Amino acid sequence: MRKYAFRLVNVFAESQFGGNPLCVFEQADGLTDAEMLALAKQFNLSETSFILPPEQAGASARMRIFTPDMEMAFAGHPSLGTAHVVQQLQGDTQFALECKAGLIPMMLDQQGIWILVAPHRGEVQRGQVLTRPCELSPAQVAGMLGLQESDLLSDPVWVNTGSEQLLVPLKSATAVAKVQPDSAQLAIWPANRVGRRMAYVFAFDAATAPNAGHRPVTARYVFARQDGGFSEDPGTGSACANLGGWWMAQGRDVPVSMVIAQGVQMGRPCRLYLEVTKDQAIRVGGRVREIAQGQVQIE
Repeated sequence: MRKYAFRLVNVFAESQFGGNPLCVFEQADGLTDAEMLALAKQFNLSETSFILPPEQAGASARMRIFTPDMEMAFAGHPSLGTAHVVQQLQGDTQFALECKAGLIPMMLDQQGIWILVAPHRGEVQRGQVLTRPCELSPAQVAGMLGLQESDLLSDPVWVNTGSEQLLVPLKSATAVAKVQPDSAQLAIWPANRVGRRMAYVFAFDAATAPNAGHRPVTARYVFARQDGGFSEDPGTGSACANLGGWWMAQGRDVPVSMVIAQGVQMGRPCRLYLEVTKDQAIRVGGRVREIAQGQVQIE
């Protein structure tokens, strides 16, 4: 009988039971790929992460990330939650996590916020964001989201700063709140390069004054399930990073800082911090709150 310790944490959480939940296995040596996937299915969270010894120089730990359906090369909230557990185990507050997308620099700041620097995969270098046009018209995308084309701020676009996602800029937080994906149109919903169908909708809140220099943003992340319906993610770090990529691809001024509100409609409010630095690095941050510890026995 093999025993594996895990921790449950909430990422991007400003309150104990806010944020995006994550299960992190502290020492996953000996687990097979099939067992990791089975554990992710068992916990049934958006992602479960597994800590392993590093294989690349410069990394403090290696991280594998599984949804209940598949393994991911990179995801934001698992990276931040895993960094919290690595810090609890090893003591360091600044280090690199190894994942399939590359090395992810991590840092815990003096305000207790974990910060990651988004990976730039393959041909994407710092300051060069990988984008491509959406296959569908703006009117089609709006219709799939239960919106009118007039709700869109600009054309939807695929952005990849570590995980490719469809970004849909909207004119107002009211439009973001109205989003209701139409399952009847799932057959034409565009998929990213690994077959996932999702949309990250966001709006800049012009009516709200900046908070400590941060530009306020309201966002939601909706995605297709394998059963044909749609679900929503309360806090999506990779999409937050892609918002920084979208900002650069639009030719907007940097440096810039944003604070993103996500998960409100789900009753899991998240606060994400985004910074695009002067040298065009993309930094995503959020608080991590540990909820519980446990152990799983595997025959």
